[in-house]
Amino acid sequence: MKIAADAARSFLFTHHFLAPARSVEAGPDGVLEVFRRFGSIQFDPIAVAGRNHDLVLHARVAGYEPAWCDALYQRREIFEATNKALSYVPTSEFPWFRHVWGRKGPRFHAAALADNADVAERVLERIRAEGPLSSSDFERETSPTKDWFGMPENAVRAVLEAYTVTGVIGLARRDGNRRYYDLLERLLPAEVLAQKVPEREQLRHKMLSRYRAHGLLGAGGAGGTFDRIAPPKSTGERTGRDELRRELVESGALATVEVEGVRGKRFVLAEELPLLEAAPGPASPSVAFIAPFDALLWDTALLASLFDFEYVWEGFFKPAKRRWGYYVLPISFGDRFVGRIEPRIDRDRRCVEVLGAWWEDGFAPRRADGFVDAMRDALRAYLRFAGADRVDWAPHLRTEKRLFLAEP
Repeated sequence: MKIAADAARSFLFTHHFLAPARSVEAGPDGVLEVFRRFGSIQFDPIAVAGRNHDLVLHARVAGYEPAWCDALYQRREIFEATNKALSYVPTSEFPWFRHVWGRKGPRFHAAALADNADVAERVLERIRAEGPLSSSDFERETSPTKDWFGMPENAVRAVLEAYTVTGVIGLARRDGNRRYYDLLERLLPAEVLAQKVPEREQLRHKMLSRYRAHGLLGAGGAGGTFDRIAPPKSTGERTGRDELRRELVESGALATVEVEGVRGKRFVLAEELPLLEAAPGPASPSVAFIAPFDALLWDTALLASLFDFEYVWEGFFKPAKRRWGYYVLPISFGDRFVGRIEPRIDRDRRCVEVLGAWWEDGFAPRRADGFVDAMRDALRAYLRFAGADRVDWAPHLRTEKRLFLAEP
């Protein structure tokens, strides 16, 4: 199947609930609707502009409140799993996420339990007796297990992670960045834990989850998108992702497409082919602020070829190396990317500080039909999301302040 570039752009924004933005039904049920389509949403605890998963949902769900996602987590309707990166996944899909490699692979975590057997036994016994505990509830103990830098790792941290990878315990809650663990049987429904899925089927499911989340990925890995599932080629120990993808195509779960002006084949969920063929345009010219780790941004090569938009996450760069800023959100308008914004939420002052705004070459906000009103609407929605009363614009953004003055 061959499709035009404009049809591909329209399809992606429709697939991502951005046509228009913030149009999914308000409330926890709307949040679950987004989860069901994407399969998972990447979690990141940095909250200077809102946590990543909250920003993803804010762009899609009308009047989104972070408490809605938190409530689903507390009710165990979603859980944390490694899927590309740390992500929230619907609990109903837990049986397909039992097979976990962890940060360093199953051999490393099995060795961590064996090398720290006494610590592992004490940690598990306390969790069994006392309920959710964090590493800070235990005395630090030295370990033969080495961290990323070759130094002895805290044995308690090592066994907690290893028990999580092996499916003995799971994350019960977070207090900030502090993780609390409990026995898995106390966290998830018995019927979910009882369901067993063959390992190969789990791997195919994870492979498919990447295409569910993005909508139009290629085969090349998209900047590490598939790395946590399998290597490219099969080995004696592991099934390769090329083989898994081929099985998904042969089973009819994935369909192959070619996009005008984009190198290489792309893959789309077979059930979404009618949507791709229809390729409706955006219902209204809405503006959305896109989270840094939003699935729509995973494939930077596709962003460059299909949208003529260069996306680089500069959070890990030194300040002098940044062209834009630390926590910058791409701005979408209709089915295009037109700029970037760097907001900061000051919760004590109940305001949103805009530290920077950058517009794509050739885009003039004042002259783009409908953009000013759409941008004001997006800023009002963001103020509500942030619990803020006003926007404070950086001094060099006087033009933007006059143009987009927004009140909650």
